[in-house]
Amino acid sequence: MRPGKQERAGEQDLFRARLDQIINMRHELVRLGAAIDWDFIDDELAGAFAGSGRPAVATRFMIGLLLLKHVFDLSDEATCERWVYDPYFQHFTGEEFFQHAFPHERSNLSHWRSRIGDKLDRLLAESLRVAHGAGALKTDDLARVTVDTTVMPKNVAHPTDARLLLTAIEKLGALANETGVVLRQSYARLAKRSSLMAGRYAHAKQWKRHRREIKFLRVRLGRLIRDIRRKIAGDERLKAVFAEPLSKAVRIRLQDQHQRGPKLYSWHAPEVECIGKGKARQPYEFGVKVSLVTTNKRCKGGQFILHAKALPGAPYDGHTLKDVLAETSALTGREIERAYADKGFRGHDAQNPMRVFISGQKRGVHGQIKRELRRRSAIEPVIGHLKSGGSMGRNFLKGRHGDRANPILAATGHNLRLVLKWLRLLLRFILTAISDAITPPSAENPPI
Repeated sequence: MRPGKQERAGEQDLFRARLDQIINMRHELVRLGAAIDWDFIDDELAGAFAGSGRPAVATRFMIGLLLLKHVFDLSDEATCERWVYDPYFQHFTGEEFFQHAFPHERSNLSHWRSRIGDKLDRLLAESLRVAHGAGALKTDDLARVTVDTTVMPKNVAHPTDARLLLTAIEKLGALANETGVVLRQSYARLAKRSSLMAGRYAHAKQWKRHRREIKFLRVRLGRLIRDIRRKIAGDERLKAVFAEPLSKAVRIRLQDQHQRGPKLYSWHAPEVECIGKGKARQPYEFGVKVSLVTTNKRCKGGQFILHAKALPGAPYDGHTLKDVLAETSALTGREIERAYADKGFRGHDAQNPMRVFISGQKRGVHGQIKRELRRRSAIEPVIGHLKSGGSMGRNFLKGRHGDRANPILAATGHNLRLVLKWLRLLLRFILTAISDAITPPSAENPPI
């Protein structure tokens, strides 16, 4: 059922230390926790829970952990481990007294991500509201935006025919061993050696020998598939167990490198797509396409991300612009006056095409529009920060719901990092001003 509220004692405890007595209450993480509207988040996420049953873990605790994970670019395990010895983490998640052990299961983070996957954009909206409340972002900054797409790679090995065929043989053999299906031959030793030799021949550009090893693997995988089908015939339970693995194995055996249409690039992540972005150093990336919208102007606190969305199916960039701009306006509550994009968005279907400007465009580009169009490339460093300092460099979350959740959480973490930096600089400026005001003037420190 709906998460319960965290109860606060509001008094001393003889055996526990209060967090507000052992931390700096002017620390930027403490101020950020006070600025976030946790009641708003709790009300927005209430619909994702059942009306009866045991209450879920408090919203502030779990959402606080998710935010800390993406602000500091940590894994789930590292976030829970750091929470134990970092009092600022504990205070941010709503704890009143210092805790010496993590009070919940780490798997709760995965369960919460799956449960609130459709409402994660509320967290991104809240990060923008906090930035606006702190003075790092103005409402007028939301009117002119920059749109671009990138690829979020999945945590998979580079797919080759030999590796995929070997994986299929090993997985079918392991599943047959678990279910008690006695195979005529597993081909595990022969397939491993053949895959190794195929990689060596490909490196040496001995393609005839390479194709011979690939054919050897295909033939052995076909024998294994037919053997399993014979052994499980008439057993409905085993047919249900082997249905998905056999389907994957058949796809891997029949697919060809040069065939058109969808292909299977990973056994454990069948949703992975092959996307080419025209990079010389990396012609193809394996993951999912992601659309990002940032402010065109560099705001006081930095360049904030206004919208992030995974685009499964690798659609053409221009065909996604209409929905992306509409969702950005709904998220920020501000109508978009101008949008700037690169040449990949030519032929777009935006609602107001006269307000969208493409790189290299000459007609209608003058004055301030020309200056703002030159700032379109400022979105590239933001993408670089998301991949190097965020969690979009490699997506470890499972399935399609993991592809949907990771870009939104990474964008939220990026915005909150900018807010933390803004609060840190603001506090430093205030303390410097106070110090200058109370320091008496002298020869070494003359009055200004």
